[in-house]
Amino acid sequence: MKKLLTCAFVIAFAVPGGAALAAGPSVPVDDANINLEDTTSLQRGAEYFFQYCIGCHSLEHARYNRIGQDLGLTEEQVAEKFVHTRDAAGDPTGVGQLIEIAMRPDDAEEWFAQPAPDLTLTARHRGPDWIYTVLRNFYLDDSRPLGVNNATFEAMGMPHALWELQGWQKNVGEDGHIELELVEEGKMSTEEYDEVVRDITAFMTYVAEPIRMEREAMGMYVIGFLILFTILAYLLKKEYWRDVH
Repeated sequence: MKKLLTCAFVIAFAVPGGAALAAGPSVPVDDANINLEDTTSLQRGAEYFFQYCIGCHSLEHARYNRIGQDLGLTEEQVAEKFVHTRDAAGDPTGVGQLIEIAMRPDDAEEWFAQPAPDLTLTARHRGPDWIYTVLRNFYLDDSRPLGVNNATFEAMGMPHALWELQGWQKNVGEDGHIELELVEEGKMSTEEYDEVVRDITAFMTYVAEPIRMEREAMGMYVIGFLILFTILAYLLKKEYWRDVH
């Protein structure tokens, strides 16, 4: 019976962790080193995302006004910076709406072979480090339909949307080894571009779980309460059993 309970305990707690590891990225990634408490970084990341990414990728599980509230922006600022679509009547999309794109799925399938995925939960599925690494690892590849490949996500059917900022990289590795070298400079230095990607990664990490910082802060209070309760329970136990011992 004891062995059965032990096996049940191991299965209950070990299998989900193993499944999570199996579902995660299996390629080497760089440390994104993001700071979700840096509101300025999140604001910059949001502006870059809505400038370069929203043409193809939606955030269907997020709302404009919620992002504005969390990032310290007014509804007027949100409408000016982030809203680029219109409703059926031709009016600008309301800030209370979910973040969708204007590109029709049929057009996306014709141009890119399939519709671009929604990115709301990408940071939870892949992790911030994966996003950060992917956005820095595009390189020229004439064998690909769009002329680019990615060292982290091979055969990705996506153009390099940030090429103007980063420039173009080329694979100079040999024997199947990928080694990227900048062959055409962009508008930014490598350090400046890495900071842009870090801001975008921070924003996408926030979007994937807007309540994360609040949850983590609440967790500290809960742990503190449990510690205090444990101490009180121990003292109470000693008081009750004092005469017995």
